[in-house]
Amino acid sequence: MTTVDWLLDSDPAIRWQVMRDLTNEPAEVIAVERARVATEGWGARLLALQEPDGRWAGRPWSQDWTDTFHVLELLRRFGLDPQSEQAQQAVGLVGEHVTWRDPDFETPWADNRFFEGEVEPCINGNVVATGSYFGVDVAPLVDRLLGEQLSDGGWNCEVENGATVSSFGTTINVVEGLLEHERAIGGDAVMAAARRRGEEYLLERRLFRRKSTGEVIDPSWLEFSFPTWYFYDVLRGLDYLRDADVKPDGRIGEAIAVVEGNRDGDGRWPLQNVHEGEVPLDLDDGEGKPSRWNTLSALRVLDWYASGR
Repeated sequence: MTTVDWLLDSDPAIRWQVMRDLTNEPAEVIAVERARVATEGWGARLLALQEPDGRWAGRPWSQDWTDTFHVLELLRRFGLDPQSEQAQQAVGLVGEHVTWRDPDFETPWADNRFFEGEVEPCINGNVVATGSYFGVDVAPLVDRLLGEQLSDGGWNCEVENGATVSSFGTTINVVEGLLEHERAIGGDAVMAAARRRGEEYLLERRLFRRKSTGEVIDPSWLEFSFPTWYFYDVLRGLDYLRDADVKPDGRIGEAIAVVEGNRDGDGRWPLQNVHEGEVPLDLDDGEGKPSRWNTLSALRVLDWYASGR
């Protein structure tokens, strides 16, 4: 079985993206496959776990990693059609009922509704991505993020604790959110310029090296994960640049070599770094085993780089 056939022998959430990004099927064929995300497999199973008050796992976000915040992110990455009845119902319940209140903490933003976000740009970037994807008005949250961009071009969740330089983990979440919002509203010059400064922050550091010394910032970034949650790795950074139609240049050559170096003898990419917490579904066969998600991302990144577009 070829690698592409192996990817197609999977869930609709994988199959439709393979058809779009690797095998170039006709749009109508892709649309039929994508529609199955709402009614079959992983997408349908996640939707069925939503509680009547709109929550998953009883909490709005990262208390146990199987909650509203992370489930909505998975549904977005699965490509659940935002116009589908199932998506509209699920997101409507979240918007109506879910807030950021945690009974263990009292914070100024505790009663914010879910799509109003909270205080950390790494969280808010993800909320912007999810809200924009599913057709929610998140413009006030976008304005907040634009005002929080640092002088080096990126963002950092720890600014309130004294941080003065950006972080990769926060920046990747924010630029993904801004990209999704630009698509939702049909483009915005100010937002695009801010996003490009964020991209330059990543590129100036070759996606994983310190600008000052050239040292690897974090060796874990050279191993690939799915879900990534709010964590950064080289494959996530490259897949974002591909999705944003950034023209590849010499600054990503080393990162591409990292991707190539992680390919196994069968032409697949393993799940190398499983982040903390439980996922409500088995999305791959386990750590160290070939990962369809990582393989899909790696193959489309390599195609993008080879095309030079």
